Amino acid sequence: MERLQQQVEFLLEIDKLKTIFRRTNLLHADRFENDAEHSWHLALGAMVLAEYANEEVDMGKVIPMVLVHDLVEIDAGDTYCYDEEGAKDKVQREKLAADRIFDLLPTEQSRNLRQLWEEFEGGQTPEARFANAVDRFQPVLFNLRTGGRSWEENGITRKQVDGRVAPIALGSTELWQYINRLLDEAVDRGILKEGDK
Repeated sequence: MERLQQQVEFLLEIDKLKTIFRRTNLLHADRFENDAEHSWHLALGAMVLAEYANEEVDMGKVIPMVLVHDLVEIDAGDTYCYDEEGAKDKVQREKLAADRIFDLLPTEQSRNLRQLWEEFEGGQTPEARFANAVDRFQPVLFNLRTGGRSWEENGITRKQVDGRVAPIALGSTELWQYINRLLDEAVDRGILKEGDK
């Protein structure tokens, strides 16, 4: 019963992910996406887009990886991807959060989920590169579909977006080419400013 109780406590704790809001606007509601919605959408996105991975990937690893990748934000909060100040201590905040959250589980499950999270963060395996590619791809699609709303509200430029989407190419050249074409169109339509940032 002790093992089951640990697992139940972990499951109850991660419900908090539903309360962590990102800066990505939903397409069909006037509010921001939460981390749980993002993780769910990302898992489905990875399944649907798997054929575009640069390398053969184990989807049995990618799906759990994307489902756990933002759990640390329960404690660390969501650091907006263009927030240079918030990024300074992000790694430290997230490591402390990983220690606490994953350690709620029995030892081997804690170790397994922590390894998936660390693999995602390290971005060195084919699975991590593809998971990261889809993670960066999805918010850009949402921004494009909402007329660049979040970019405009936060003064984000094409140069900043280019820096954010560049790693997509490591996991999927095709997704990177696709998103770059859409970003070119967004600049042409005035949805995204070129800028110097």
